[in-house]
Amino acid sequence: MTSRTQETIELDARHVAHNYSPLPVVAASAEGVWITDVEGRRYLDCLAAYSAVNFGHRNPEVTATAHAQLDAVTLVSRAFHSDRLAPFCAALAELCGKDMVLPMNSGAEAVESGIKVARKWGTDVKGVRDSNIVVAQNNFHGRTTTIISFSDDETARRGFGPYTPGFRSVPFGDADALARTIDENTVAVLLEPIQGEAGIIVPPDGYLPRVRALCTERNVLMIADEIQSGLARTGRTFACDHWGVVPDIYLLGKALGGGVMPLSAVVADRHILGVLHPGEHGSTFGGNPLAAAIGSTVVAMLARGEFQERSTELGEHLHRRLGNLIGHGVLAVRGKGLWAGVDIDPVHGTGKEVSLRLAERGVLVKDTHGSTLRFAPPLVITADEIDWAVDRFVEVLRG
Repeated sequence: MTSRTQETIELDARHVAHNYSPLPVVAASAEGVWITDVEGRRYLDCLAAYSAVNFGHRNPEVTATAHAQLDAVTLVSRAFHSDRLAPFCAALAELCGKDMVLPMNSGAEAVESGIKVARKWGTDVKGVRDSNIVVAQNNFHGRTTTIISFSDDETARRGFGPYTPGFRSVPFGDADALARTIDENTVAVLLEPIQGEAGIIVPPDGYLPRVRALCTERNVLMIADEIQSGLARTGRTFACDHWGVVPDIYLLGKALGGGVMPLSAVVADRHILGVLHPGEHGSTFGGNPLAAAIGSTVVAMLARGEFQERSTELGEHLHRRLGNLIGHGVLAVRGKGLWAGVDIDPVHGTGKEVSLRLAERGVLVKDTHGSTLRFAPPLVITADEIDWAVDRFVEVLRG
């Protein structure tokens, strides 16, 4: 590392809480799929801020909206109406095929809000007093106290108890286990359609349709956490679309803010979100005019379908190139669209070590679960750029 990079990282170590272990790259600017560091070196971004930058760094449509809104109004809180919030919520509701939107900021906030809505629905509509929510093992929905209470990640859990009760965990992809676990006090099933942090785990084809049928049969809300998997990442607007499944509640975030603003949402029909009344839930910044304006632009971009098409076509190319490496340093490749989990043969090192070697060659990815790399580039990437990144990966595997 050169002096400027080293100085920045040392300053970070002194003053930034150590809740992340980032790669030793100090970003200074970015455009499209490329990040430039403080030394002027360029890197191909194959992480896209965990899918928050689906439409590319500094997407021209998104940044134009942001610049224009900065000259108008950015924040009034929900104490007043703004001219940007209702049009955003109407457009997002239409995209989801639902009635109403609860705007929030972060993905974890959306999950927490979805849990609250499900419990309130259980109390007011289903008449349940001591409710439970069924979740999947190896899930990742965030790291708030409530969410880590039903996480299997001991790093996220250890030392942060006592934990929030009311959750039951079953194996992901096992509909029979889910059927056995749902009881008369169950108000919701909360799932990632494709598990991201677990290593881009795609469920068996019949699983999500069976979950949908069970929830309908047992009068239980199906909540789909599409915060990473949604908004064109997998080649469809929502990952659930691959199986023709429509959940009762969508949880959205990350790419909804266009890579510019934190923006998340709970989206559902009126008979579900209508259980909330003034004073029962809120957020000072949730639905602020700047975020709502950007969100409207993002929804309009998604409505055109071009990013879903790019993710499908380029995803096939990415998976074909990565799949050819199975048996040559790669043990398995999973995913859909421009989202791939790649299991590395341990003989080549840990996922973190391979990530570091890729960064030295100008490709940014991130590891998970020790030996898995996640490839999730912005959807504006080209086939040539995919080839360049995979060629660098081949160099790393060959040593």
